[in-house]
Amino acid sequence: MPVQRDSQPSNGSAYVEFERVRKSFDGRTLVVRDLDLQIRKGEFLTLLGPSGSGKTTCLMMLAGFETPTSGAIRIDGSPMHQVPPRRRGIGMVFQNYALFPHMTVGENLAFPLEVRGLDAERRRDRVRRALALVRLDGLEQRRPRQLSGGQQQRVAIARALVFEPDLVLMDEPLGALDRRLREELQYEIRRIHQDLGVTVLYVTHDQHEAMVLSDRVAVFRAGRIEQIASPEALYEEPTRSFVARFIGANNRLTGRVTAVNDEGICDVDVGGQVVRALRIAPCAPGDATTLSIRPERVAVAPAAGLYTNEFEARIEDITFLGDHLRLRVTVCGRSDFIVKIPNIVGHGAVLEGDRIRIGWTPTDCRVLNPDEEEEPA
Repeated sequence: MPVQRDSQPSNGSAYVEFERVRKSFDGRTLVVRDLDLQIRKGEFLTLLGPSGSGKTTCLMMLAGFETPTSGAIRIDGSPMHQVPPRRRGIGMVFQNYALFPHMTVGENLAFPLEVRGLDAERRRDRVRRALALVRLDGLEQRRPRQLSGGQQQRVAIARALVFEPDLVLMDEPLGALDRRLREELQYEIRRIHQDLGVTVLYVTHDQHEAMVLSDRVAVFRAGRIEQIASPEALYEEPTRSFVARFIGANNRLTGRVTAVNDEGICDVDVGGQVVRALRIAPCAPGDATTLSIRPERVAVAPAAGLYTNEFEARIEDITFLGDHLRLRVTVCGRSDFIVKIPNIVGHGAVLEGDRIRIGWTPTDCRVLNPDEEEEPA
């Protein structure tokens, strides 16, 4: 089945372009496979995927630290294959900060300006503005060891922006921080992007981070893009089983299509019960398929006849998560089906062992490609 490549701008509106890019480090195994990707000017695009899926390799090829095995990379229409990294004018932010420990904060920020030949007065002005942007005013004389991890990463971001690049690459920049700092800096990075309008290519394996920051997200798997779309579209309208599984919590039911009507609604036999679902992947009666349904789209104790899909379920386990309860139930032959219900009546409304009715609409349940647990060859 062809890999999904939706929501791509036309070549005329692309600022960064990957055209059929391949990368192999050993001449046999492709780390990046026939990548076609276009990034609009001013866009915040995130490459999201598990470790080893090719995200960072794409970033390093764009920066010029790795060379494509084949294919072309262009920035603003200009081919990059013979342009060294220092001449690409790209700001870089890494997970490990990469600050010079023997330099002050001000000297770290001034260094890329000095390399570019700016005079002392302009360097001082740019450094002040960059520190104000990341809300570290007055810390020019501190050394990196005198800063917290969050402050060091702000300095690294300021250094990437101080020479006013049109393109900034960020490789897991928040990976070394604790959860509270990660969330705080996510919103700071989003604010800075909105203020400056710079083009950002961001790499992460953290889906929450990608959803918070991005205009679009490209979901990577085994060197290919499975789907590229806005965060909302990826969550609400996944087109591939891998995307549905990787983005957010998701129930998967496997079955066989028994009928398809003119509106694209399929009847699927799942464990001897019929589930009605919206066809996304091409299918016909007799085909094996995977159904995807989000836990929060499942209603508990619906009025009789309210939903096309209504089933009896047994509660196997309840987890209290503050604002909601996570129910693990047995239904349609699966004992790992998850239902989320809001905590509006207090814990105790349902108990382990209870038999309940659950239901959902066909349009909230999607017929996707048969689930592929193994990485493609």
